[in-house]
Amino acid sequence: MYTFGVINSLAHKLWTWQFAGRLKSDISYSSSVYNNFPWPSPTPEQKECIEKCAQAVLDARENHLGKSLADLYDPDKMPADLLSAHKALDAAVEAAYGVNFNGDEEKIVAHLFKLYAELTQSDL
Repeated sequence: MYTFGVINSLAHKLWTWQFAGRLKSDISYSSSVYNNFPWPSPTPEQKECIEKCAQAVLDARENHLGKSLADLYDPDKMPADLLSAHKALDAAVEAAYGVNFNGDEEKIVAHLFKLYAELTQSDL
């Protein structure tokens, strides 16, 4: 559930938009996107919070059985409970990174790039 939560967070979505290939306007997700993603290092409490928030996203989706994911995630029609669950998940993932950017996409991307640079520095 933790992995599902992080992968469904705004942070991972922004990372994907930066690194995934494209076929027309569709994203082509690959191992290079996943393997290079700078995962947070949460405390046990933060990990549990992400898991609970991820479950809340799934629960919110179940409240709207019969709707496709395309319908649920239409920006103009997204159900309020699902939007709220995603906002809570995004806040929990930001907390696991030790930041509170309040969903500021530019700050999140900059932070992820900084973490990636730190992870890929060698001690040569």
